[in-house]
Amino acid sequence: MTLRHIIALFAVAVMATGAQAAKPKKTKKAAKAQAEAVDTISTAEFSYAMGVANTNGLLPYLEQRMGIPAAYMPDFLQGFAQSELTPADMRQKARLAGIEMRQQVMTQGLQMVNRQIGDSTVCVSDSLFLQGFTDALAGRSPITVDSANIVTSHQLDYYRHAKAEREYGDNRRTGEAFLKANAKAKGVKVTASGLQYKVLTEGNGPVPTATQRVKVNYEGRLVDGTVFDSSYQRNQPATFAANQVIRGWAEALTMMPVGSKWELYIPQELGYGDRQSGKIPPLSALIFTVELLSIE
Repeated sequence: MTLRHIIALFAVAVMATGAQAAKPKKTKKAAKAQAEAVDTISTAEFSYAMGVANTNGLLPYLEQRMGIPAAYMPDFLQGFAQSELTPADMRQKARLAGIEMRQQVMTQGLQMVNRQIGDSTVCVSDSLFLQGFTDALAGRSPITVDSANIVTSHQLDYYRHAKAEREYGDNRRTGEAFLKANAKAKGVKVTASGLQYKVLTEGNGPVPTATQRVKVNYEGRLVDGTVFDSSYQRNQPATFAANQVIRGWAEALTMMPVGSKWELYIPQELGYGDRQSGKIPPLSALIFTVELLSIE
């Protein structure tokens, strides 16, 4: 328990004592008569009792939060009796912190990396992971932390893409085939990014900028016709900034005049890519009917 916790407990005890002692205001004469009648204790007895009261909850805290069993209470009390840490104590404190950090790194950090990779054929070497960790802290790593972050971020992206392709590659191929055929359909236009759209109703209002908030009605479908979201079904239009949606939507919204109703055909790379989003599987091409109601 830190000094801050101890002070907090002390404050609680003082407030509780004060709350019990609080009485309505009386006249000076009545107050004097009452003071003479109070049965109190000496400063010594009060001080000792306050010390005992402030241990309330300390034993469970030490055991459950700090990992110090009751059997080691004599060692805790020996430390409590010291007014400051000695150099030997500081070395011991640093060593214990290292042990605790090692446990966290191995059970949380390394396991999290392996879960992100999610592939039994690819693994992170425990020994090299720990060597990189310790070399960086010791100041002897041949690469900087910033460089390491760039390398690992790119590699994790690669692992994620590869995993998605193995598991959901059929979605990508199905979407690409659909979009290839759809690009030749009557009324369908294709932008430089690969976004396809068809104007169902041409509005004559203003065109939103990327940062403006818009109100829309929409329905989203997979290429097999499965509806995964619909504001029409909820009978409640959606409102959001034009640049706070997937890239395909953001591009279309900044081309649509208010009052327009378009059908969008969005390649997976302009949608959610290799991420699962609700009922949308990774690598899925998407179809949206979008009606731009207003600029908020």
